[in-house]
Amino acid sequence: MGSRNLVVSYQQQQREAKQKTFVPAEGRTRRVLQDIGNLVNDRVSLQGKKPVTEVVDTAVARDVRAPAATKAPAAEIKKVNEKHRPEDVIVISSDETEKSTPVSRRVSRKGVKTLTSILSARSKAACGKLEDTLVDIDAADVTNELAVLEYVDDMYEFYKLTEVDSRVHDYLQSQPDINGKMRSILVDWLIEVHRKFELMPETLYLTINIVDRFLAVKMVTRRELQLVGISSMLLACKYEEIWAPEVNDFVCISDNAYTREQVLAMEKAILGKLEWYLTVPTPYVFLVRYIKASIPSDKETESLVFFLSELGLMQYHVVVKYGPSKIAASAVYAARCTMDKSPLWTETLKHHTGYTEDMLRDCAKLLVQCHSAAAQSKLKAVYKKFSSEDYGAVALLTPARSLI
Repeated sequence: MGSRNLVVSYQQQQREAKQKTFVPAEGRTRRVLQDIGNLVNDRVSLQGKKPVTEVVDTAVARDVRAPAATKAPAAEIKKVNEKHRPEDVIVISSDETEKSTPVSRRVSRKGVKTLTSILSARSKAACGKLEDTLVDIDAADVTNELAVLEYVDDMYEFYKLTEVDSRVHDYLQSQPDINGKMRSILVDWLIEVHRKFELMPETLYLTINIVDRFLAVKMVTRRELQLVGISSMLLACKYEEIWAPEVNDFVCISDNAYTREQVLAMEKAILGKLEWYLTVPTPYVFLVRYIKASIPSDKETESLVFFLSELGLMQYHVVVKYGPSKIAASAVYAARCTMDKSPLWTETLKHHTGYTEDMLRDCAKLLVQCHSAAAQSKLKAVYKKFSSEDYGAVALLTPARSLI
């Protein structure tokens, strides 16, 4: 009986301590999503379940031995009360759940080299060696907004893709009244007219492109060939020049062979046949870029490139066989061979042109042959033009012996 009285007395003390220290949850500042814990204010919600303190009391009572007739020490009771105080129960809130991070079970494989990493490293090393040999040809134009460095590479990729649309094929079979020699005579005369009017170089290349494309889709008589030439140059001037010559200027330059009305009628016919498609990549478009990539570049080399290019434009078989970009790249290669540049073809040129040395050799040989025969040819417009001091007299240089 003494032991039983001791247990009952101990339980009453526990309940009194609980009532004194228990603080209702309503008095606390609640979080927005409310705490999810084991503290409840409404005791009705725990019907049918024993409170936590009662469970603890029962466990403590079981540990009390029957012979212990003396009263439990006050220090021990205090220790049990502090251990099972409701305020000490850990509350798990929604914020703490969100901040918890899962433990990573991934095993570290640091230092282990896979086949993919090895191949990637080799690829980067190879690209690094190639980049070391490439020269940034646009470095000097970083502050030049007209150079449009952000788009220049995409522009020339587009030019390479669209040059097929403006390239002419063998059309003399459908021209019974015209041959290749007559075309060369016309181009030679147009070069003289172009120089007399002091027009832009873009105008000459576009003029020849318009002539060839029109002759490829329209049969023309021998008498109308010169009319096609001056009308094509009139169109090219309107497209490229700031101050284009007037129609009467072309009538006079042709020694009044045609009237003003005939020139305008032919201009309209050309536009109709070509469907107003005048924005085309001519060899000049590629020459500007490829000359810039030919490092080191100087005025003499630049003039020699244009000399060889214009000699190629006069030859019908060159224009028909090779595209504009290849003619331009071959002119640069032939000029470097003529000037004994070392190396003859650099990685920078290969990168920007897309052509190797072997791919250009055949076309370059034709251009050098034209250079060799230019002094004895009856068509001397190009030879006279580039024999002047304005162009460094590059036509007088000895042709590249390696390509003859």
